[in-house]
Amino acid sequence: MNASRSQAAMAGIACLFFVETGAADSNTILIQGLTSSSSQEDKLRQSLKICMMIFALCGVVVKAQEKLPLKLIVTTPMPGFTGDFDHFGLDLKGNRLFLASEDQKTVEVFDLRTGDRIHSIKGFGQPLTMAFLAESNRLIVTDGGDTDAVELVDCKDYKIIGTLKLGPGVDHGVYNPLNKYFYVENGGGPEGKTHVLSIVDTQSFKQVGEVPGLPGNSNEGMVIDRQGTKLYVNLTGTDEVGVIDLSTRQLIARWPLPDVHVAHAIALDEPNHRLFTATRKPSQFVVFNTDTGKVVTTLPCVGVNSDMSFDVARKRIYVTGSEAASVFEQRDADHYEHIADVPTAYRAKSSIFVSDVKRLYVADSGKGKPDAKLALQIFEVQ
Repeated sequence: MNASRSQAAMAGIACLFFVETGAADSNTILIQGLTSSSSQEDKLRQSLKICMMIFALCGVVVKAQEKLPLKLIVTTPMPGFTGDFDHFGLDLKGNRLFLASEDQKTVEVFDLRTGDRIHSIKGFGQPLTMAFLAESNRLIVTDGGDTDAVELVDCKDYKIIGTLKLGPGVDHGVYNPLNKYFYVENGGGPEGKTHVLSIVDTQSFKQVGEVPGLPGNSNEGMVIDRQGTKLYVNLTGTDEVGVIDLSTRQLIARWPLPDVHVAHAIALDEPNHRLFTATRKPSQFVVFNTDTGKVVTTLPCVGVNSDMSFDVARKRIYVTGSEAASVFEQRDADHYEHIADVPTAYRAKSSIFVSDVKRLYVADSGKGKPDAKLALQIFEVQ
């Protein structure tokens, strides 16, 4: 019996006890069928009304708990780990999940199905974002901090086999599976007014160009359309979403955020011509029309968010932040409803949704909280 049903059962027992004690002044009122006084009948009626209200309330609680769109099915504790986890990588065919651990300077490897931790890849300065290269069984990882490089990992032996140095401020990266290029944020630094996206050919592991002159000293989340022609990026320095033409390698549009700041998470709904982003100041879920660059709607969401996924089959958007995953349902291209904040853990901001297994993977971080319990959580969609 789950917790919610157990609570309802206990409430029912208490309710029956309450009814019986409410009629305790007449020991034979029900058993012997004797006529009771009006005051005793009033007490019994009042007790029954209260009992029905308790049952109704319990029913609402149980129903609400059972209808959460995400169900926690696995928690893999990470004892000895501190600080923040950053982003995930996925090897679907090989049944592996990769996770950057900044303080430990490692990329952790998990079994996609069981959630068991199976390996730890060492040798990084500050691993941040990554992409798995299925054709070569390799992992390409942005390595920030003082390293400012891209690392190439052989995922057979779990060893770093190549390092490509870039400019200062290496952080986010996004992979284009059509041209096999990895686009890496760098070149800004703390005082920079602009930054670039370095373009790395993952087959030769060489830099083959860049997208220059992006406003601000850094950016956050990036996403590429399925045709591999446009890259959308959160330009945190100017509070805009930028659109980059990948054929010309130029910034071709800038969409202002609607009086919100520090956009991190990003996702695309291409059939409906919509882009989703989430900000931190204040915490808002924002929908853009990709044809016009105009804002369609905004809704409050979880704070300290970093990742977002679009569940196409269920028309849901999952935004992960500290203590919760905000779940939005798409009614149509212009209308969205916040249907739940599913409890997670402290700084559980990094996540990845794997539609093939119908699971959301969430990393519970610990930066700023010495007693935080770092872990990998796996939620099954309901």
